[in-house]
Formats: sequence, structure tokens, C-alpha cells
Amino acid sequence: MTGIMDDGSAGTSAGADEAGSADPAGCAKREQILKGAGTVFLANGYEGASMSRIAQMAGVSKGTLYNHFDGKASLFSAFFDEQARCRLAPIVALSRSDGQSVRLTLVRFADMTIHLLISPMALGLYRIIIGEVEKFPNLADTFWRYGFDRTLGNLTEFLTRSVARGELDIADPALSAEQFLLMCQTRIVQRRRFRLSVDDSDAAIAELAGFIADSFLKIYEPRHQ
Repeated sequence: MTGIMDDGSAGTSAGADEAGSADPAGCAKREQILKGAGTVFLANGYEGASMSRIAQMAGVSKGTLYNHFDGKASLFSAFFDEQARCRLAPIVALSRSDGQSVRLTLVRFADMTIHLLISPMALGLYRIIIGEVEKFPNLADTFWRYGFDRTLGNLTEFLTRSVARGELDIADPALSAEQFLLMCQTRIVQRRRFRLSVDDSDAAIAELAGFIADSFLKIYEPRHQ
């Protein structure tokens, strides 16, 4: 797994995925470490998080910590990767389902995405990356690869299948998928990121999701003669 070295340069975790994967006890210890790391990262940011503090929060020795992760960079990447996999699972399942209308899928996709992006975990990680990206530029690579790019790929696959069935008329599904995801960040998400007052109730999100889906379809629905 490629990560970010403590000095901001690219690095590779030495056995981060392999360590602890051979036995249940090792896996449990790894999860314990990731949970502790998440608490420290969200409270102190990337630069302010120390391996000593993470070990203390996780309830393990520094030796045990380094047996699983070779540094703060690989630990942050592993934590971000795990969070993305767990939280994106419903969106992945939706994007691979073809049992409903395109509009309903887009509405649900937008609704899920907005809820995800305004969750405390997502907002915390976003602020860490935006606040520290100049000093640790590869934080953005971690955010993009494990978060945005995965969602983009899933939506691109769905749009590509919809185009093949004649349900949408899109020349570049990857570009249109990115356009859709950026639409999902309007109004509610952007204001929450800046801690501005906004109605982020389920009803408000549902209304915005419907607007986003309908706006997208006005652009890409086939124009039949």
C-alpha cells in the first residue's frame, strides 16, 4: 500500500496489510491500532499525531505498533482505506445494482453520497487533508485514491452500463460521473465543511438528491426524434 511518509514523501507500508492478517489475534490487534489511530488523527490532525500517542490510545506498545505499520504515513493510509471501504460499501452495492430505474439509482446515489460527506468522520478527514496538504502533499493522493476515486469508478461503471442499454446518452462516463459527484457537494456539503448554518435534515438531503438527479438527467437523457 502506498502511503505518505512522515516528511510528506511517498512511502510503502512494510507489511501493513500482511501484518496481523494470518491469524485472528493479529487482525484484532490491527483493528485496535486503527481505531486508536483514528481517534488521534481526528483530534490532533496528521502532523500533530505522534506514534507514541497513537500507541497509548490503542493500548499497545510502540514495538507492537511498528510490527504492524512502519510509520505514521502507512498507518494513516491504512486507517483511511478501512474507513473508505466500510463507508462506501452501500454505494458500491447500489452502483452494481440494475434492478431499478436510472433516476431512482441516481437519487439514492446522491442521497447516500451527501450523507456520507457530511458525516463527522468524513468532515474530519477532509479538514485534515485540506489543512495539511501543503506540508504533506501526498495526503491528497491518499484521499483521492481511497475515497473520491473509488466512488468515481463505481459511478462511472453504472453510467457506462446505462449508456449501453440506451438509457443515457453520455460521451465520457468518467467525466460525467465526476460532474455528478461535484453536484452532490453543492449547498449542504460545502456549507457543512465550512461550519456554516444549513438545513442538513434527511428531508433537505432527499430534496437536494432529487434535484441533482433530475438536473443530471436533463443533460444526459437520450433525445428521441
